[in-house]
Amino acid sequence: MSDLESLGGGLLLCIGALRRRLLQLPHVDGVTIPELQVLARLDRFGPQTGSALAKVEQISPQAVGATVTSLEGKGLVSRASDPEDGRRVVWSLSAEGREIVLRKRGVRAGQVAAALAELDPADVSALAAALPALERLLEKL
Repeated sequence: MSDLESLGGGLLLCIGALRRRLLQLPHVDGVTIPELQVLARLDRFGPQTGSALAKVEQISPQAVGATVTSLEGKGLVSRASDPEDGRRVVWSLSAEGREIVLRKRGVRAGQVAAALAELDPADVSALAAALPALERLLEKL
């Protein structure tokens, strides 16, 4: 195994475990994890069709349909006809949905900051230095 393959495997394991751990943290505002994932996706990438959300989240269109219907009932997303194909629905984040995403990020950032505060300062510096490289890696995937 090459050094790059070994590094890639280590990153996959560590980042996957970090993601799972973050998902286990308490929910924000009574919104489920799948709902938070859809809200975050709409916030980051703008309006999306249900099929686009299903593909990215790697879940069935029926599961996305149930999730966005629940979010719509809570007033966190809104639907509109796709301007390119009026038969399709495009989902957008509402102002209240955006507030929940921002609040969730603030809570999660605080939780991660508390954990970082328990690390050795050299480890914190190493993580800070690695962040730009991780962002560039993400762009390549």
